[in-house]
Amino acid sequence: MVERILIADDDAVQRRLVENMVQRCGYEAIVVDSGDAAIARLTDPDVPAIDALVLDLVMPGLDGMGVLTKIRDAGLSIPVIVQTAHGGIDNVVSAMRAGAHDFVVKPVGVERLQVSLRNALNASALKGELQRIKHSREGKLTFADIVTRSAAMDNVLRTARKAATSTIPVLIEGESGVGKELIARAIHGSGERSSKPFVAVNCGAIPDNLVESILFGHEKGSFTGATERHLGKFVEASGGTLFLDEVSELPLTAQVKLLRALQEGSVEAVGGRKPVKVDLRIVSATNRKLLDRVKEGHFREDLFYRLHVLPLTIPPLRARREDIPHLLRHFLARFCAEENRPITAISGEAMTLLAQLDWPGNIRQLENAVYRAVVMSEGDQLGLTDFPQAAAQAPTMAGPSSEPLLMEPAFHSAPAIVPGNDIPAVPFFMAGTLAMLSHGGDIRPLEEMEAEIIRFAIAHYRGQMSEVARRLKIGRSTLYRKLDEAADKDSPTLESEQTD
Repeated sequence: MVERILIADDDAVQRRLVENMVQRCGYEAIVVDSGDAAIARLTDPDVPAIDALVLDLVMPGLDGMGVLTKIRDAGLSIPVIVQTAHGGIDNVVSAMRAGAHDFVVKPVGVERLQVSLRNALNASALKGELQRIKHSREGKLTFADIVTRSAAMDNVLRTARKAATSTIPVLIEGESGVGKELIARAIHGSGERSSKPFVAVNCGAIPDNLVESILFGHEKGSFTGATERHLGKFVEASGGTLFLDEVSELPLTAQVKLLRALQEGSVEAVGGRKPVKVDLRIVSATNRKLLDRVKEGHFREDLFYRLHVLPLTIPPLRARREDIPHLLRHFLARFCAEENRPITAISGEAMTLLAQLDWPGNIRQLENAVYRAVVMSEGDQLGLTDFPQAAAQAPTMAGPSSEPLLMEPAFHSAPAIVPGNDIPAVPFFMAGTLAMLSHGGDIRPLEEMEAEIIRFAIAHYRGQMSEVARRLKIGRSTLYRKLDEAADKDSPTLESEQTD
């Protein structure tokens, strides 16, 4: 799924122009005709999120400056590119002070808009990464910090949000590297215990003879080497959340004590004389099917039902390839900032390749591939040669694009601008013949014949307005102006056939 760009402009012709340019840049365009409609779309929780806003400054009702004020008051972090026909230093200064990311003057060219959108989305990605790192360190990570556009992930996150409002035990299943701990932290950070500790323990990395000591604690002198008292992870997490990663790797002896701790709400340290009450929620995770471990006799069935109250299955990256461009942008922004590298994009062929790979290591593998590419690259754009391990796994691809497409991926579903000879022509009455005389025998007005030619071109090229303008050898802005003039002269047929 590509980035969604909201276009707010009261001028219908300008809206169509900018919409077409945004789509040519590889984004999904959503248009509204007023400032109030833009705010309504940005604040509607039931519709997909917007990644950037192209905003006209001069509009009736709520103008562009008013929209910027409402965006700031609502706490929205969306990057805004303002445009106006009245370019001036005062307008620029006012818009930037109000929170705009960039400023363009009408009529903006596609190259200028493309660069502006790319920079805005880059800056937004870097800001999001820095915020995510900060929230992770503070234990305040939320679902808003999770980078995804996948419908499969939407279902997972919807269930996880409901789980966050209670203390129900959650079991997260998924392959290694899909982001199980990120989901666990978001559940904790979105619930009532967000101000309390989030304690993570990797059950598969603990030696068998130390599992009970690390989980439940031990008293000083309770065994050889116990030179001081240790509280244990359960007590450390009391009041907050205990995340048991790779819980399927716990030895059976520790599973017995874990089951009792969950049932009684208390733990007894090794060498302790009395149990200690704990109040926490349990979120566990595994990269195996826990039920299969039960059937194999490696995991207790009664403990399984204690943990498997609300299961969440995170799909692998190969099942949600639409997330790859967004993850790439965030990783690239973060590593370029960390390594002080001026890399701005990934080439189209590299992007296409990365989106086609299976990524057995999932997000972790993708992250490390970008990290290596950023460190080793010698240019300002990442190409195929910067991903040697990925290139070795590359499937055969026909006709890759060399255009920098980190912000404009080549494999999205947005309409493409196709050459005219690749667009099937549609039947048209008396195609190729233009009547020069009216029914009364007089020469027809030039504007009338021009309108008929444009009508024919739009039908012939299936509404591809850029191709129509190119074949008629006029600018797209001129084409749209003529359409607008025709509409003003009561020519509804011509206006309705414009399908760009």
